[in-house]
Amino acid sequence: MEESLSANDKDTMVTSFLEIAVGQTADTARQFLQATSWKLDEAIQLFYVGNEGQVAPAARSPPVADQWTNDIDNERVGGDVEDVVRAPLPVMRDTLYDAAALYGASRTGYSSREPSSLMAFRNFNEETKHPAVWESEQGATSSANTPRDLASLYRPPFHLMFQGSFEKAKGAASVQDKWLLINLQSTKEFSSHMLNRDTWANEAVSQTISTNFIFWQVYDDTSEGQKVCTYYKLDSIPVVLVIDPITGQKMRLWCGMVQPESLLEDLVSYLDGGPRDHHKSLSNKRPRGGSLTPSKNKGIIDEINEEVEQVPQAVSAATERMADPAVAVLNNNSVSDTKKMEEVSLCSKTQYPPLPEEPKGDKTLMCRVGLRLPDGRRVQRSFLKTDKVQLLWSFCCAELKEAQTRRFRLTQAIPGAKSLDFEGGLTFGESGLDNSMILVAWE
Repeated sequence: MEESLSANDKDTMVTSFLEIAVGQTADTARQFLQATSWKLDEAIQLFYVGNEGQVAPAARSPPVADQWTNDIDNERVGGDVEDVVRAPLPVMRDTLYDAAALYGASRTGYSSREPSSLMAFRNFNEETKHPAVWESEQGATSSANTPRDLASLYRPPFHLMFQGSFEKAKGAASVQDKWLLINLQSTKEFSSHMLNRDTWANEAVSQTISTNFIFWQVYDDTSEGQKVCTYYKLDSIPVVLVIDPITGQKMRLWCGMVQPESLLEDLVSYLDGGPRDHHKSLSNKRPRGGSLTPSKNKGIIDEINEEVEQVPQAVSAATERMADPAVAVLNNNSVSDTKKMEEVSLCSKTQYPPLPEEPKGDKTLMCRVGLRLPDGRRVQRSFLKTDKVQLLWSFCCAELKEAQTRRFRLTQAIPGAKSLDFEGGLTFGESGLDNSMILVAWE
């Protein structure tokens, strides 16, 4: 682009730059324009990002209070004070990413002319070498009430991420018999940063991923990201995928922002077993065709035909037997005995406490728990932190009719977790079940 511009065009761009960056010299304007291949918008943005808080005193505007006072004094000369309009409040600026000089032209697939400070979160491999970039500028001296800056708030989950290519991530997941969890992000979509802030920073999600998955995060405009987009035909960013590392098959896909609770519920089915167990179950379900010889097939068909011929005879014999009054009396007695046994089992069943109404109000006083029922349904409910964990059994009885006559157990959806104890007498606050998933299984 620089070769196609004439000297007049360059002088015009320098003038435009100086009109915006007041107080700067023409040499400074040319320096920033040349660094961005004479792209005015990028040069202005690069100037303000790279010189935040370092502008020369001559370029700084006067304080708002002084400027407002000067405007009032000037208006008093020619008009009434009531016509004075207060100056606007100063513009507050902050950046998602800083210290661009750490990276320079080291990013894969981008030329050295491209201004590195304009591209946030570009290279995870480089960023992990400089984790201080994402820390709060105020450091340890900041108080507990001081809000974190944007850089630390949207920090990628480096503690969860696998460092390497897509093929290496698949290989590591296959060796460790874990599912491969991929997060494909885009610097142009704010929902990508929301995933970093809300989902991957969630303690329950982080613990589940580090224990059961290999997590790999990449951007869509890198070579590895474009490879994944092409292979799985992705047209929406950001996405989260569960990949079978053995075959590369896409098992599950989420588009856009995924809330932590929803993601945990959907990942429960992948906690029961790894990819190898999945393939073993598939091999057991496959019919083994051609395993029987023609002679054996013929023998089996003959046996089936003989059984079919005997069906009418068996039906007629059963009909005659049911017509006998003595048999009818026995049948009625067996039915009544069965009902009595069900009533006894229901009465002897453990008495669960009554289930109160779901609390509403201050969430800090409540504990939210999700349950995966034996019929495949997933339900959620809030309890007070002072409530007993025994209310989970009452909630299951309300959701499952069979639970009134059938025993069941509750287990936290974490590998190696023990079943919850009904007689323990713990409260929800003491049990640590907040934002967790509970599996309900029949005994």
